[in-house]
Amino acid sequence: MLDDFNLIVSTYRARENDCISELWFFASELGDRGLDASKTGLPSLIVAKTQKDPEEFVSKMREKILENPYYFRYILKVVPIQVVVPASLQDIKDTALKLANAGLEPNESFKVEVRVRLSDLKREDIIEAIAGNIKNKVNLETPDKVIVVEIIGDKAGISILKPSSIISVEKLRREARAMRRRPSSGGELEKSGSGPQDLG
Repeated sequence: MLDDFNLIVSTYRARENDCISELWFFASELGDRGLDASKTGLPSLIVAKTQKDPEEFVSKMREKILENPYYFRYILKVVPIQVVVPASLQDIKDTALKLANAGLEPNESFKVEVRVRLSDLKREDIIEAIAGNIKNKVNLETPDKVIVVEIIGDKAGISILKPSSIISVEKLRREARAMRRRPSSGGELEKSGSGPQDLG
């Protein structure tokens, strides 16, 4: 697994290689021919390092899905990662609070999302260590920002993101289909048109 990564990508089980190929192809379209990606040893989970800003990379993915809902066949979810640190409670806490101090405006709400894989760290301990030291209001349903902690073995990827910066391909497909069904300026429903069928 890559020691340094800035994207965590979910795919279908046994489709990890296809997912990596899809990432490479999309990255090359963006002019990033140096993208590196690897399996994590966990089913359905990939880590990658783009030469682009990871949030910009994911933003371009969002645009592509809304333009063509079935462009991606194997990528299911993408989380941009801003910092990778050793997976210790102290390192995670210090880094998350530093990011929150820089990335949270005083009036913005937040929530902490933690996923623990291949580690004995407790999700509840991490959430308490971070959220208990931030004065901003917690909002679990519609936060302005999400503090993401993704632990894989001895590495922890951490970010503070707008919710829209975390890509769920299926959710965006539904959004794209809904946009195509909205009435056009002429009052008639826009046709969705023909295109590739959903293979996912």
